[in-house]
Amino acid sequence: MSSFDEMDAFEGASLSARAMAARPTPYLDDLNPAQRAAVEALDGPVLMLAGAGTGKTKALTTRIAHLLTTGRARPNEILSVTFTNKAAREMKDRVGRLLGQPAEGMPWMGTFHSICVKLLRRHAELVGLKSNFTILDTDDQVRLLKQVIAAENIDEKRWPARQLASLIDNWKNRAWTPAKVPAAEASAFNHRGTELYDYYQTRLRELNAVDFGDLLLHMVTIFQDHPDILEQYQRWFRYILVDEYQDTNVAQYLWLRLLASAHKNICCVGDDDQSIYGWRGAEVGNILRFEKDFPGAKVVRLEQNYRSTEHILKAASGVIRGNEGRLGKELWTDAAGGEKVRLIGHWDGEEEARWIGEEIEAMQRGARGMRPFDLDDMAILVRASHQMRAFEDRFLTIGLPYRVIGGPRFYERLEIRDAMAYFRVVVSPDDDLAFERIVNTPKRGLGDKAQQKIQVTARVNGVSLLDGARLLLQDKGITGKGAGELGALIGHLDRWGGLVGAKDVSHIELAEMILDESGYTAMWQNDKTPEAPGRLENLKELVKALESFENLQGFLEHVALIMDNEQESDGAKVSIMTLHAAKGLEFPAVFLPGWEDGLFPSQRSMDESGLKGLEEERRLAYVGITRAEEVCTISFAANRRVFGQWQSALPSRFIDELPEAHVDVLTPPGLYGGGFGAAQSSVETRAAEANVYNSPGWKRMQSRAGERGVSQPRESRNMVIDATAVSAHTTGERVFHQKFGYGTITGIEGDKLEIAFEKAGTKKVVAKFIMAADDIPF
Repeated sequence: MSSFDEMDAFEGASLSARAMAARPTPYLDDLNPAQRAAVEALDGPVLMLAGAGTGKTKALTTRIAHLLTTGRARPNEILSVTFTNKAAREMKDRVGRLLGQPAEGMPWMGTFHSICVKLLRRHAELVGLKSNFTILDTDDQVRLLKQVIAAENIDEKRWPARQLASLIDNWKNRAWTPAKVPAAEASAFNHRGTELYDYYQTRLRELNAVDFGDLLLHMVTIFQDHPDILEQYQRWFRYILVDEYQDTNVAQYLWLRLLASAHKNICCVGDDDQSIYGWRGAEVGNILRFEKDFPGAKVVRLEQNYRSTEHILKAASGVIRGNEGRLGKELWTDAAGGEKVRLIGHWDGEEEARWIGEEIEAMQRGARGMRPFDLDDMAILVRASHQMRAFEDRFLTIGLPYRVIGGPRFYERLEIRDAMAYFRVVVSPDDDLAFERIVNTPKRGLGDKAQQKIQVTARVNGVSLLDGARLLLQDKGITGKGAGELGALIGHLDRWGGLVGAKDVSHIELAEMILDESGYTAMWQNDKTPEAPGRLENLKELVKALESFENLQGFLEHVALIMDNEQESDGAKVSIMTLHAAKGLEFPAVFLPGWEDGLFPSQRSMDESGLKGLEEERRLAYVGITRAEEVCTISFAANRRVFGQWQSALPSRFIDELPEAHVDVLTPPGLYGGGFGAAQSSVETRAAEANVYNSPGWKRMQSRAGERGVSQPRESRNMVIDATAVSAHTTGERVFHQKFGYGTITGIEGDKLEIAFEKAGTKKVVAKFIMAADDIPF
C-alpha cells in the first residue's frame, strides 16, 4: 500500500492523522516484495511465515516502525511479545534505528513473562494475591513442593518433588488449573497429582507468591473470568505482534487469542519448520491452525534467504519436505552455486572426531579449494550433549581452541565432576576435596553440622576427612540415619579401593560399580527433570572414555593434565553446541556429526511421541542444515559404543532424504584403515555390519564416490577382522602403509595391528595392507 493508498484509508480522519499517513517511509525501500507486503498489511490477522535466514526480524521491526510512522498506533497501543529479553532488546534497538530516535514509550514490548508480570500486579487480587507478590525460582518451587509432599505423608524419595514440579509446569503450560486437569491426567503422581497441585496453589496464595507458569495461567484465568478487564486491554492493545509464534505453548496461545479476538489486528511471525521445542511445551499446531483461528488471515511467505548458498537451501528443503504437518514454503537465494552439502561416513565415532578436527585445521589453512576460515567461523552441532565428549577430548589433545555454547564443557559438568570425585577418592583416599564433594551426594542425611564435625575430627587428629569420618563414627559423634549412611559409604570406598588394579575387575567395571552402588546413578534415574536423561547419557559417555586408558588413575591424570593445559583465551575458537542451542545462530561452516538412526533421529523421541516426535526431529535436521552459510558437512559412523559395547549403526533416514544433486559424497582418508578392531568378531556383529553396508545411505555414498572418480581403499573389500588370525609381524617392527607412511607396530590383535605412524598418529589397520619397511623399494 502506497502512502496515497493509506491517505485514502484515512479519508474522514483528522488532519493530523492524514498528515501522519503522508510522512515519508524510506525504510520500506530496503525490503523485498514479500517483506514489504507483510509490513504494509496493517489491518486484520497476518501470518508472516518466515523461513530460516529470510529477514523476519527486519520485517517485524519495520512493521512496528510503520505503525508508528503512519500514525496507526501510539507506542503504548502496540503489544509486541517475544521469548527472550535479548530478542526484546534487539527489537527495541532496531525500531529505534528505523525511526532515527530511541524507541521510548513502548511499555508493552517484551517477553511473555515480563508483560504478564505487569498485568498481574494490576489485578493480583482477582486471583487471591497482593500486588507485591514474589516470583519463585525453580529451587524455591521445588523446596515448597517438598514441604507439600511431606505434609501429605508421601515418600519424597519415591515420588520426587522435581518430578511433581515438572508435571505441574506441564499442566500450567496447557492452561490447566487444578479443576481443569482432565481425568486422563488425574492418575499422575500416584493418583495424587491434581490433589497436590491444588494444595501447592493454596500454599502459593498463602505465601503471596507465584511461579513462572502462574504468570500466564493467572492472566488467562482473569481474562476468561472478567470480560470487562479483557475488553479494557483489547481496546488498549490495538495492534499485537508476536515473534517465534511456532514456539508458543497452549497458555501463551490462549492469552494472545483472547486479546486479539475483538479487533483481530494480530501479526504472528514464525516458521513451522523450525518448531523444535515440543519437549518443553511448544505446540506447533498453534501456527498450523492460524488461518482457522483467524478466518480471512493474510499469509505472507518469506522465502528469499540471505544466509546460505543454493545447495544448502535445497538440501534443507529436501529433508523438511518429508514432514506432513507443515504449511509449506521453498527457500531460495540470489547467491547461486557454492559448496554442495558434504556427506561423509566414518568407521566409528572416534574416527569421526579425529577427521573433523583435521578438517577444521585444513579449512583454517584454506585447503580443500576454499577460502581460509577462522575458528570463530566454524561450529559443530550435535543432537545430544554426550556427543561433545569425543570432540572435546580430541581438540584438547591437538590443542584446538573451542567453546561450548549453551552449557559447560564436558569435564566441567556437574554430574561429571561428581563422578570424577568418586573416582578420585577411590584411587586416593586422602583427597579431601573430592570426599567433601561426594560425602552427601546423593543425600545421606549428613547436613552442614555433621560435615563440620567430620572436618573438626580430621583436623584435630591430623588425618584425612575419610579417616576423620571413621573416627567420628567410632566415637559415636554422629548417630541416626546419617551414621548408618556414612558407615555404608566408608565401607563401599574401602571395598572399591581394594578393587583398584584387581585382575578380575577391570577399571571400566569398577567405574560402573562405583556409580551404581553409591546411588549416584539412581539419583539421576529418579530425577524427573528434563535435564536428567542428558546427565545419565553423559555418565555413560564418561565410562566410555575410560576404555582408552589402562587404569582409573591414568584416566584421572589425563583429565587433570588436559584441563590444566587448557587456558581460557580471548582468541578465536570453534563452537560446539547442541542443535537446540544453535537455533537463531549462523556460521560460515557447520559440521553435523552423528547422523545415525537412533541417535538422530532420537530413538527416545520417536518412542515417546511417534510420528509427532519424528517430525520434530526432522525439523531439527532442517534447523541444523540452515545454520550453515557456506559449508555444511554431515557425517555418520558405522559403529558406536553403546553401554560399553560396540554396535553397528545405520545411517540416519534423513540422509536419504537429501536431494542427490546438492550433495557431495566424500571418502575420508583412512576410512577403513582406522579403528578396525572396533566391532567384536562375531556372527551377530558381522550380520549387523552387512546391514550397515547394504543400507541405501551407505550404498549411495559408495556409488557416488565412485562416480566422482574417488578410489576406494582396498581395505573396504574385507570389512570383517579375523580375531583368530596369527600375524607374521612383531611388536616394535617398523612398517609402511600406502596412506599413512612409516610407523612402528605397538600392538597386535589377530590380523589387526596398532601402529604409531610418524606423521598420521596411532591407527589400527589390517596386517595385509602394510609392508615391512625394509621391503619398500625406494
